[in-house]
Amino acid sequence: MTFTLAKPQVQRFFHSGISWQQFKSIESGFANSPGIRLFYDRGELEILSTSPEHELFKSIIGYLITTFLIQQGIKFFPTGSMTQQREGEISLQADESYCLNELKPIPDLSIEVVFTSGNISKLPRYQALGVTEVWFWEDGLFTLYHLRDNDYERIYRSELFPNLDFDLLTRCVLMNSINEAVAAFVPVK
Repeated sequence: MTFTLAKPQVQRFFHSGISWQQFKSIESGFANSPGIRLFYDRGELEILSTSPEHELFKSIIGYLITTFLIQQGIKFFPTGSMTQQREGEISLQADESYCLNELKPIPDLSIEVVFTSGNISKLPRYQALGVTEVWFWEDGLFTLYHLRDNDYERIYRSELFPNLDFDLLTRCVLMNSINEAVAAFVPVK
């Protein structure tokens, strides 16, 4: 059985002309507000609420990626939706993120689950931060980008994880049971 993907209602707010100091003040006001995400890009502020569907898919993807990394023996640090920022310019939170080999302020991989926001228009923000790979999950498909020479190139296989089978990952993310997804994704040896 698989999930059907319906676009949930998400509340979004945009405001222009916000200074970095104003943004940091607004950010602190939302510090204990689960399900609220703030994005800042050189004076532009976006505040949005996530939906239960969004959180479900981000968690499934994160669990499967974590399972893959453990199975492959890859040293990693799951950094989830930690705030990634360049002081005074950019601040964002991926849905899932990972640092490889060591914990760093900017992860090597950021994953965006797209229902109503977070599409490839966010790539310039990730570029400004220097995130090596950015994956978007939208409408039941992954789209991958790898940073090269200060610009993202669309790729069809992860260069960070060349052994990751995205067709299998996609099928597993859409399964109705996380137990079935993990069993299919990492068969018992």
